[in-house]
Amino acid sequence: MILVFGKTGQVARELALHNNVICLGRDQADLSDPEACAKAIRDHAPQAVINAAAYTAVDKAEEEEALATVINGAAPGAMAVACAQMEIPFVHISTDYVFAGTGETPWQPGDPVAPANAYGRSKRAGEEAVMAAGATYAILRTSWVVSAHGHNFVKTMLRLGAERDRLTIVGDQIGAPTPARGIAAACLDMAHQLIADPAKSGIYHLQGAPFVSWAKVATEIFVEAGLPCEVVEIPTSAYPTPTSRPLNSRLDCSLLETVFDIKRPDWQAGLRDILKELGEIA
Repeated sequence: MILVFGKTGQVARELALHNNVICLGRDQADLSDPEACAKAIRDHAPQAVINAAAYTAVDKAEEEEALATVINGAAPGAMAVACAQMEIPFVHISTDYVFAGTGETPWQPGDPVAPANAYGRSKRAGEEAVMAAGATYAILRTSWVVSAHGHNFVKTMLRLGAERDRLTIVGDQIGAPTPARGIAAACLDMAHQLIADPAKSGIYHLQGAPFVSWAKVATEIFVEAGLPCEVVEIPTSAYPTPTSRPLNSRLDCSLLETVFDIKRPDWQAGLRDILKELGEIA
């Protein structure tokens, strides 16, 4: 049995569709109480643990950095310690926000980190805690998660695209949408491979392919969904937010393919699957 922290999030909902998986919601394991998370692992005695829960409100984290750091930092650390004590693997989902977000070169797992905001700092704290715990682990950094569930760019664009005939979308932030279904499958595959080969422990990247801007993603959504909404590209500077967003969210995923034989998912195919699930296309 694989124990998953998270129940309503995008990746957790995809993980819940698999056999032999138990997903814990906030009522069963509150990440603001790290010791309760460690106890849940000891009580369930799983074969492996996947942490698919997090504090993800990027802007709000600027005001609640202490809480974000407990949820994104201390809780994964406590989970990893419990996994180390039980000698089971721990898979933890992280983010490209641990990097500076500058330049144009895809970030490699071993590149220097330099988070530019509170959310990024809290996620980096989690990475450090996991690595220090002594467990068999995989940290999987990803970006721009999309699915048919929860709040994400695809669902926002579908709503706005149906209401308006013209939208201004940021065109200078480059990365790629990553289907939650692909992340869930990768996490399960990695957990099972780590059971067999703990030497695969480390930090890895998973991101959709190919690289693209938010504006181009929006255009693809409208074309696929048949919405006659025009996309006008604007720079990030024209769309101020409480905290800075990375201009470069490109992730180098080659190590994941080399070690685990997991390839980057095609985000356009993933988008079509999401639109079918939402009933937007046949």
